[in-house]
Amino acid sequence: MLVEEGGVTVEVPEASGGGEGATEAVFFNPTQELNRDLTVATLSAYRQRESRAETYLDAMAASGIRGVRAAASGWDATLADLDPEAVALARENLARNDLDGTVVERNVNSLLHEEGEFFDVVDLDPFGTPIPFADAAFANARNLVCVTATDTAPLCGAHFESGVRKYGAVPRNTEYHAEMGLRVLLSALARTAARYDVGVTPILSHVSDHYVRTYLDLSHTATDANEALDELGYVYHCQECLHRSHDDGLIAHPPDECARCGGTQVLPAGPLWLGPAHDREFVATVREHVTDEMGTAKRARKLLDTIEGELHQPTHFDQHRLYKQWSEPAVGMDEFLAELREAGIDASRAHYGGTTFKADAAVADIEAAIQG
Repeated sequence: MLVEEGGVTVEVPEASGGGEGATEAVFFNPTQELNRDLTVATLSAYRQRESRAETYLDAMAASGIRGVRAAASGWDATLADLDPEAVALARENLARNDLDGTVVERNVNSLLHEEGEFFDVVDLDPFGTPIPFADAAFANARNLVCVTATDTAPLCGAHFESGVRKYGAVPRNTEYHAEMGLRVLLSALARTAARYDVGVTPILSHVSDHYVRTYLDLSHTATDANEALDELGYVYHCQECLHRSHDDGLIAHPPDECARCGGTQVLPAGPLWLGPAHDREFVATVREHVTDEMGTAKRARKLLDTIEGELHQPTHFDQHRLYKQWSEPAVGMDEFLAELREAGIDASRAHYGGTTFKADAAVADIEAAIQG
């Protein structure tokens, strides 16, 4: 069937998105339209930031829709896939839109490592974990690496052993599980990049529709790689009272008991990325590049607005979870955040859900501000 998205028309297999009636044909997921819309907006904003960036690699092209949209935005696009049917379809979709581009039947690791190909932007959007492709990306990307991870259960600690194996970190399944997944992924990517003396700076990250997406600006010195590793550390989470703390470094120093309630069920998580997961000014620029022809324009702008205003604390709170802990009925989020600010606590909404927020305060301070 033909699909119109973001000003291009592509042919995709029917019912190939993984739902009922899905086939073994070339994969296409209509629910990832937000991901693709934000990718195009981010690429446009990034070119404004780095005018020399021209070449873009869609490393797992499938139908080619992401690479086709990049080509339509003026990028010198290369689309790669191992499936010969996907390669043929991607080539047809470029031609259907009268766009130039290169389509290759190659595994991205062999394309980058064996051929020594370098791209300004490398985009990894695999099914599951991106880690098997991360080395090749950071070794051969000049400016920007875009990464999607769909294996959120291992990332957030719901599948603990799998998360440890794949990401070399200890994930914990907390009420801020979405952010846990993002920061486990960022940590793994920063450590991978550092092996190639590459430093990473997340300029936009979000967790939407059961996937994690991040955009990493690259710098190619050992000093920058060291500075990125300095952003790693551990979070210590009390399962009894929801207090959490964190410290920097690659070695965990978990407390023997919770500083708030004295409980002994304090779980360490890490190494996690503790630094900012986005650049506020860049996020605002991305929002300017969201166009009305994008099918998720309204949702994308709202998401970017929230991310722009989001504090950089490495964990977030869920308001309903706190009120349940306090055995009280929850109030509206706007009223709740206003009370925190009136008490001198810096607080913001977080994009992970309608009742999630960040604050530069501990649980005890939040409770005192609300109940005092």
